[in-house]
Amino acid sequence: MGVPIELRAHRRDDLGMLVPQIQGADARDEVDVPLSFWVEDLGSLGRCDDHRRPDVEASRDEAVTKIADLGAAELRALPGYCGHAFMLNWLSVDGKKLLVTRVLRTFAYGYLTVILGVYLDALGMDPTEIGFILAAAIAGSALMTVFWSLVADRIGRRRTVATMAGLMAVGGLLFAFAGNFVPLLIGAFTGTISATSSEVGIFQTVEQAILPQTAPDERRTWLFAIYNTVANFAAAFGSLAAAAVGFFTSLGMQGADPYRPFFLFYALVGLVNLAVFVTLSDKVEVAKVHGERRFLGITRSGGTVAKLSALFGLDAFAGGFVVLSLVAYWFHLRWGLSPEALASVFFWVNVLSGLSLLAAGWLAQRIGLLNTMVFTHIPSSILLLLVPLMPSAALAVALFLARMSISQMDVPTRQSYTMAIVDPEERTATAGITNVARTTAAAISPPFVGMAFSAGALGLPFFVAAGLKILYDGLIYATFRRVHPPEETRPRRTRSS
Repeated sequence: MGVPIELRAHRRDDLGMLVPQIQGADARDEVDVPLSFWVEDLGSLGRCDDHRRPDVEASRDEAVTKIADLGAAELRALPGYCGHAFMLNWLSVDGKKLLVTRVLRTFAYGYLTVILGVYLDALGMDPTEIGFILAAAIAGSALMTVFWSLVADRIGRRRTVATMAGLMAVGGLLFAFAGNFVPLLIGAFTGTISATSSEVGIFQTVEQAILPQTAPDERRTWLFAIYNTVANFAAAFGSLAAAAVGFFTSLGMQGADPYRPFFLFYALVGLVNLAVFVTLSDKVEVAKVHGERRFLGITRSGGTVAKLSALFGLDAFAGGFVVLSLVAYWFHLRWGLSPEALASVFFWVNVLSGLSLLAAGWLAQRIGLLNTMVFTHIPSSILLLLVPLMPSAALAVALFLARMSISQMDVPTRQSYTMAIVDPEERTATAGITNVARTTAAAISPPFVGMAFSAGALGLPFFVAAGLKILYDGLIYATFRRVHPPEETRPRRTRSS
């Protein structure tokens, strides 16, 4: 009489984590054809069938190979199929909550980027004061990232992001009701006011450390792709939402008042984030590590983190020459594009970038994380180099959109690769150190762009950025081409065993 045998297999065609149940096979026999299986929800561990015999051994390699070779139609046709592999069934509840908080924050960042400078001007701030407030926002974000990266795993990741969400609400309220320089400077220095539409403070650092724990290794890159894609789309629609200033003006609001509701909503987003963060489970916390803890929370991977930080800093320094706000200004100076035209262009920039992030996960499964990082980045840099050489605005826009359709594919792959090659207890510190390196380096470049624009060398920032980015690609490939994440080495061990 046969016995039920439980076997696990990772689907190559991304239909989910399959847990086949082989019935009618003796433990000593070679497993032939799976008669039933179901999709395992990694969050709830719910199954369509509760027959389990984890103590039974069987010919796992044969069964896994046969299941992995099945197509989608064959898969659904098998007796016992009752699972739904889509709708992020492979992602834990904690992971889904982090996606929700990310969407809410980046939607707010999207409209804040559009209205922040105009709002401060409407309050009567002069350009110098506006510059100090924006500098305080960037500096506060960097300092908060450094501080919380060092202590987050000691005081708790959940408590860390909840605290920052509370500060986000405070910052939003200060900007909504304050009318003079000092309170606004304090609000900006909370490290939760985004001046660039990018993530601020410790949110991304902690979430980047938690996310690998919410999904299987084989899904980690897809998860980072989704994490960044939803942020791009949320920021795009947030930018469009800034047009509601006209609606508030039609209600009779004058001066700076039409902008205040945006900051009240910003504070509300912080409170909603806080409410979600406190419901995260204990699984988001790092496992207790016994033994020596070195400075900055890095133990085994100190050399790796140092190399990554230096290389990511080079890439971010190059990127600082072509941040989107400066590129928009370049289109205005070079081709005279109106704000309305720029709004349309940069909406599509965010949409194309978001789609490319999803493509990154698909491509990384086929050619590897590092190869995806490098071999999509180089063509995007070549396109960037050509943008200022175009003879018309339409061609320049088309080439820039083509560049943005692939330039962000290294973002989720970079994040996934970084988290994969360090120890789990080092992830928060690693994310913090590498993110601070990027933020600091990117802040150095914009003043040089202003100087180039003032001198009439409008194309120079594009040339410098493209050259440095290609240099970065060569260096990171040469340095890490032999360092593989677990999911890329596991198949090699299986074949050789």
